[in-house]
Amino acid sequence: MYLNIIQLAESLGVSERVIEEWTRTEGLPCIRDGARLSFDRAQVVAWATGRGLAAKAGFLAGGAHPSGRESPLVEFLRSGGIWRDVPAPEVLGVMERVVARLPGANPEVVRLLAQRLRATRALNWAAVGEGLAMPHLRLPVALGRDAGVLAILLLREPAPLPEPPPDGVPVRSLLFFVAPSPRAHLEMVGLLSAHLVRGRLKSLLAAAAPDESLFAALAQPPEPPSPMSTRS
Repeated sequence: MYLNIIQLAESLGVSERVIEEWTRTEGLPCIRDGARLSFDRAQVVAWATGRGLAAKAGFLAGGAHPSGRESPLVEFLRSGGIWRDVPAPEVLGVMERVVARLPGANPEVVRLLAQRLRATRALNWAAVGEGLAMPHLRLPVALGRDAGVLAILLLREPAPLPEPPPDGVPVRSLLFFVAPSPRAHLEMVGLLSAHLVRGRLKSLLAAAAPDESLFAALAQPPEPPSPMSTRS
């Protein structure tokens, strides 16, 4: 699957200018056709998860966590929860309830985020195919190191996306998240994508697996990407 620069910028929650800069200075793989750039989604995922971004931020780094803490993705999912049999018309309401669970967040910030969820085009639904989407706020926020949340929504009927999913498969599984910072936002997109591509998460979501299985899948690091060049 290929993305244009607008789609990639929206998916990663950064500006198009940042994407262009990453292609020049950070080795973000791209295909150039004159002034137009396109991006192979699998290569972008490998780049985001394999270039040490998590280690630089010290936030979603793989391996052991300080003080024996769980993976931040697992911690965030414990805050946000796993919601089953969600009617499509209630998706935004559930997201508001997830935002209200943000650990350590100021009540005024929670109220502001809830308002943003209802604003026109405030959400990027980021449909990734095979019945999955990773909805998140288009504009990342800076909440503080631990004030992030992740929720899994398993829907009763397909989600009413503003645009059809890329492969035409109705979306029934949502990974909704709010990251603590713009950098962490990028890392969460990369890690969640890696779990879907190279881990067990996708098959478990399709099977509506028990909560314990979903938590266990996120607790284990995904398989490392196949060797490939990180530069175009």
